[in-house]
Amino acid sequence: MQSIFYDRARDVNHALELARQPGAKYIGGGTNLLDLYKSGIEKPVRLIDVSRLALADIDELPGGGLRIGAMASNTAAANHPLVRQRYRLLSEALLNGASAQLRNMATIGGNLLQRTRCYYFTDPAFPRCNKRDPGSGCDAIDGHNRIHAILGASPHCIATNPSDMSVALVALDAVIHLQGPDGARQLPVAEFHRLPEDRPQDDTVIRPGELITAVELPPTPFSRHAHYLKVRDRASYAFALVSVAAAVDVDGDTIRDLRIVLGGVAHKPWRALGAEQRLRGQSLGALTDDVLGKVGADAVAGAQPHAHNAFKVELAQRAVARALRIATGEMGGMA
Repeated sequence: MQSIFYDRARDVNHALELARQPGAKYIGGGTNLLDLYKSGIEKPVRLIDVSRLALADIDELPGGGLRIGAMASNTAAANHPLVRQRYRLLSEALLNGASAQLRNMATIGGNLLQRTRCYYFTDPAFPRCNKRDPGSGCDAIDGHNRIHAILGASPHCIATNPSDMSVALVALDAVIHLQGPDGARQLPVAEFHRLPEDRPQDDTVIRPGELITAVELPPTPFSRHAHYLKVRDRASYAFALVSVAAAVDVDGDTIRDLRIVLGGVAHKPWRALGAEQRLRGQSLGALTDDVLGKVGADAVAGAQPHAHNAFKVELAQRAVARALRIATGEMGGMA
């Protein structure tokens, strides 16, 4: 049996000091790390408990933004009055994730770092996984790849990012605060996760020993017309086949600005810039079925499906159209 050591961090500086030791891993709620540890996927030598650090506050910022501490639970963030009022897109995404019990334990920082649910990664019985064993190959490419990526994949990995929250945070232009051995830095959530390319073992651009301390949400024009749509195999406790965070800033009858971000289709939240460009400056009256069909097609431009997930292309197109209709109030969304 492999020995494992446990330390409880007193403060952020103490956590960073402990993280210098070989094989150290931070643990907050543990909803992902412990599963991977029990399966033998993650093999930490030392667990650093950061769950009691003073990083759970949710505070209003001057100018109307919001700072959510990394140790805030998903439940606390989803139900916070200011999140529900100003960032309903984020609240919807969080409440669509996992089960109530898991949301009570899972943290904002941990959610950003959760790893893919690709079964070829999470089950060591499958020998070839470049995430677990770089250079071994990817069993998913020629295997049962129904849940896998159609955008941004590489010959080395076709896994998808599982986070609902991250999709909404990209749409809201959120920024991650990190503290590490080299000091503090800030990074847009859109730049935090990475595509697999030839290093699929690296899910994010986080540096060794770095700790997520908070997520900052800027003041947003998307508080009123926004919707998070999640398409999954069952109504609860299932990861997205496709999800869409749609947020629209409307000036009278004109779409002044918007965000369309997809989940369940790539190794990171996928912002559909071409689809956004088609609608920016258009009138709400122009959102015909034909136009929304073209927007959906723009959102999945360049898609490369595999043997079992070609259905995701049309599913994503339809999901984009539906999310936009709900976001702009045409199907019972926020009017």
